[in-house]
Parts: sequence; structure tokens; C-alpha cells
Amino acid sequence: MVDLVGGWVHGWARCRSTADPEPVPGGWRIAVGLPNHRVRYVLSGHDEQILAELGSRAAAPGTWIKVAGDPDRLRAALPPAWVMADTAYLMSAPFTPAERGAPPAPYRVRVVSDGPVAIAEIRDGDDALAAWGRLAPAGEVGVIDQVETDAAHRRRGLGSAIMHTLAAHAADLGLHTGVLAATEQGRGLYESLGWSVFGQLAAAHVPETLD
Repeated sequence: MVDLVGGWVHGWARCRSTADPEPVPGGWRIAVGLPNHRVRYVLSGHDEQILAELGSRAAAPGTWIKVAGDPDRLRAALPPAWVMADTAYLMSAPFTPAERGAPPAPYRVRVVSDGPVAIAEIRDGDDALAAWGRLAPAGEVGVIDQVETDAAHRRRGLGSAIMHTLAAHAADLGLHTGVLAATEQGRGLYESLGWSVFGQLAAAHVPETLD
């Protein structure tokens, strides 16, 4: 599990074009640099001593902590300044050579590169972007991230087509295992495509007041 979480952390950072993750006790620190998301800590497991120390020392506004573990235990380990956020689900699946996802007409799919990141795009008949997703390698792990379908194009199988396309592309690259973090809403789609939950991803942050 530690290897899968570490792969997800490094692939996520690549997909989001952040600085490389830095090792810290129990996990990693990522300088994200966005409003209300300045810094992210990701821990591969629940360690009350590490969390208590981190929760006190790193409680600057805009800081996030994510832990592969139970959200109730995370809440109990942190000072009151930390606000709990939605729990995600860490999921994995094997990448095997497969037929690429073919969206229904008039949609078409393509894969473009942004450095090490592969981006699958589905466009409609007017060349408007309808759905998209990203894949980043992290060793032999491929991390899928930011899979979205525009609201005007939902319920047409485009999300599944993006996932099939990225999985096939990952297999072509020699990546053996896929990892992603799913919301409660997205979990059902990924399970229908053969992905399995291997852990919860609890989250908390210190809110930042923005002008």
C-alpha cells in the first residue's frame, strides 16, 4: 500500500504540474502554490504522533493534510483549527492491452502529451472539448487524474471512453498498475470499469481567507 500511495503522490504532482514531492516523516510534502491550497502533506498511513506534531507545526492557512486512513482518526489527531474535507477513495487496477475507448459519433478521442503527462481529450462535432483526463507515470505505476466530462455532454459514456483510452495508453508505455483517488460520486464509474478500492484518503485543511 505504501508503494501505491507513493506512486499516486508522485503521479498526482506531475498531473498537476506542481513541484516534486519532498519526503517528510511518514510521507511527502508538496508545494502546490494555489489559493487555499498552498501546501499539501500526504501520509501513507495513520501515525498519531506524526499527525499531532504536523497538525500543530504546519497549521498555516491554505495547508492540507491527506492520510491513507480513517477520517475519524484523522479528526481526532488534529487541533481544532483543522477542518475536515470530503474523504476520497484510493483505487487501483491492472493495466492490460485493450481496445481503446471509442466514444459515440460525432465525438472523437485523441491523446496528446504535456511533458511526461498524457492527456486524453474527447471533442464533439464542433471541436468543443467535451471530456478529458490525465495520466502520469510514476515508476511502473500510472496515475490517472482530473477525469471530467463537461456538463452538456454527460451520460453519453464519455468518462468510460476516457478511462479506456488512458488505460490502453498506459499499457503501451509498459505501466502495469493504475492508481487514482476517486470522489464518492466517481467511485461507482471506476468500479464498473474494474477498479478496486484499497483504502480511504482522509483529508483536512486550514482554511485561508481570501480577499
